[in-house]
Amino acid sequence: MKRLMIAAFGLSVLMNLQPLSAQQSSTKEKIALLHGAHRVGKRTDATMEKWRGYGLGQFIHWGLYAIPGGAWNGKQYNGAAEWIRSWDGIPKSTYDSLNYSFNPTAFDAKAWAKTAKQMGARYVTFTTKHHDGFCLWPSKYTKYTVKNSPYKKDIVKAVVDAYDQEGIDVILYFSVMDWNHPDWRYDIKTKEDSIAFERFKKFTRNQLIELLTNYPTVKGLWFDGTWDKSWVKQAAFADELETEMRRLRPGLIIGSRFRADENGKRHFDSNGVLMGDYEQGWERKIPSKIEDVHGNDWDCVMTVPENQWGYNAAWNGHLKTGTELIEMTARCVSLGGNFVLNFGPKGDGAIRQEEIKLAEEIGDWMKVNQEAIYNCEYAGFDKQDWGYFTRKTGTDKVYMVVFNVPLSGALRIKTPSKTAIKKAYMLADAEESFVPEEISADEYFLHLKKSTNSKPFVIVLETLKATQDNGTKYEKAKI
Repeated sequence: MKRLMIAAFGLSVLMNLQPLSAQQSSTKEKIALLHGAHRVGKRTDATMEKWRGYGLGQFIHWGLYAIPGGAWNGKQYNGAAEWIRSWDGIPKSTYDSLNYSFNPTAFDAKAWAKTAKQMGARYVTFTTKHHDGFCLWPSKYTKYTVKNSPYKKDIVKAVVDAYDQEGIDVILYFSVMDWNHPDWRYDIKTKEDSIAFERFKKFTRNQLIELLTNYPTVKGLWFDGTWDKSWVKQAAFADELETEMRRLRPGLIIGSRFRADENGKRHFDSNGVLMGDYEQGWERKIPSKIEDVHGNDWDCVMTVPENQWGYNAAWNGHLKTGTELIEMTARCVSLGGNFVLNFGPKGDGAIRQEEIKLAEEIGDWMKVNQEAIYNCEYAGFDKQDWGYFTRKTGTDKVYMVVFNVPLSGALRIKTPSKTAIKKAYMLADAEESFVPEEISADEYFLHLKKSTNSKPFVIVLETLKATQDNGTKYEKAKI
């Protein structure tokens, strides 16, 4: 009986596809948790189904850090621009006084939203408050807000309204870590720290409820700055706050960064179960294979330079091209995720021309090929060197997103067992069709009529389930 129970538990863990590093050994009992995950498996409601089908999103990092733009008194800061306040060479009070200079005369939320729409973004994540604590909405709970800057107007409202108008869903970024707040602590070591942090927790709760109340159309919250010991120790409080927020806004989407369990485990609880509605561990990196995502929803957030989120006047190192970013989008969707591209507007609110150009390149491609990105998922086909497969969710329509054409012009396909190719044609021109050449059972070539393509392209495969394995059964050669 004991062996049977152990085997059943091991099978349950395997079916949930949780990370191996976080799995409990099949010989151990499941850990009883008060503040671990409250759900196993994906959400199946309409709000989360829509999120799952976004495919492509936009991230916007903007705040006071855009004013220095990665430099201070002529010296270049080598870290991410939005972290410049943490630099030893900057007096904190001097940085904090940048709110008196914040007057973004070129800020145009409608123009931002039109750029995102043209790119093909289906959702945007916008920084309401980064680690420096400056609020882009007129929060009642601190004076360190846009209301007390020369600009004065509610930027968060302008962004939410503009993106709503374009039909782009909005998720609000919120940093729990707050360098400006006197009660923030990196750790709690004394009674005084504990008393101060209790005040900070109340402040944080008030601001989050304020955001959800002020902007009722937002679809989710994207949390940052939650890794310090002070917040990791707040499992009960954070769990209760999450419950309150979800009760206030049914369907609210929250990623895996918000809280830890009572053992300090983040993203995945002590039993290896995802905490939150999707995994946020894919920052500036993309899974290699479907097994890496463990059956969870996820998205990848990506910068154009190596690691610059907020505006940095000096973009050093490799800058990603439009084609690279399109490939990242296809790769993410092929593994069941969304791809989110970051923009860092200047201190005056204008989006830099390099980012606008990239948005245009991606958008031009998406206009023709968006069918292979929106509402698509992992296809179940073996990955090939020429590119990626995606599948229209709930259908037998599969897309080949081709980036690397072999010199032979022959694209190899290996289908899952008992899957037949009914039709194959170019997405951009359905009249250009292909007759698959059988290589062996469940394996084919599609021969391109031309092998020179300046842009990635998509081939549509209309498939159907066969009652038996496909193709000729070739006998293996005998020596």
